[in-house]
Amino acid sequence: MKTVVITGASSGIGLEVARILTRKGFNVLGIGRSEINCNRAEEKILSENPDAKITYFLADLMQQREVIRVAEEITLYLNQKSNGELYALINNAGCVRSWYMTTEEGYEQQFALNHLAGFLLTYKLLPALIKAHGRVIMTGSESHKGIKVHWDDVMLRCRYNPLTAYKQSKLCNILFAKGLNDRYAAHGIRAYVVDPGLVKTDIGNKETGFLVNLIWTLRKMHGVPPEVPANTYAFLCKQETPPDGLYYYLCKEKDYSRQITRENADRLFELSERLCGIKYESPVCLRPEQHSSKHEGVMVK
Repeated sequence: MKTVVITGASSGIGLEVARILTRKGFNVLGIGRSEINCNRAEEKILSENPDAKITYFLADLMQQREVIRVAEEITLYLNQKSNGELYALINNAGCVRSWYMTTEEGYEQQFALNHLAGFLLTYKLLPALIKAHGRVIMTGSESHKGIKVHWDDVMLRCRYNPLTAYKQSKLCNILFAKGLNDRYAAHGIRAYVVDPGLVKTDIGNKETGFLVNLIWTLRKMHGVPPEVPANTYAFLCKQETPPDGLYYYLCKEKDYSRQITRENADRLFELSERLCGIKYESPVCLRPEQHSSKHEGVMVK
């Protein structure tokens, strides 16, 4: 049975992906921040499909120590129950903020959760992904177009704009996917980004101010149910031969920003390694015993 890890799996798109994949026979490991929501999600999945293989792990992926902890728990699970193999990692967890807020490391929260959490989690689970010739799928957005990475102030400390921060984090999702493919596609790993479109979820209603909350409440009324984009994640997981594309919408390849270049992907990769205190090894050199790396926070302007 193929094992899939899904972040942000207790509600919205992540929950719908978990529901679909368990129905299709996958063993799903979900990550969520709220124990109540995780229990509720598990009960919902099992009530619809009593034979579903679903296990939830708790973690606040905003904080890097939590990413490291839950990755170690999942690695132990994979070694004990899945032959140390991870078929797919779906980095879906994300947030929207109304104002400048930081993590324990001092990183802007949208950049930290929407990009760095997936970057660090992928690193920690990389040996299991390599062993399974696995897939890494990011939740992106059409909003990544028309923006560049603010290399001189990636946390946007000087002139913070919440929409700019969100757009930049979604651009980073695709640059990260390209960076993974450039480094590991020849060794069996494939990375993708799914554009879910406008979806009826609560992402814009969580820990946001009155204006953002109101705008998102009105805007999401025109969105599609989460199960619509969830089918694209399932499509990418079901294909026996990994698709060749990078950016997908409604199960089809889609054009993406011209900012998605090897140069930008490499630059983001190096920056993200510094911010996470890690160094991705080459597939030839990587061994499970090299999996852990001492975390050191790095402040970057």
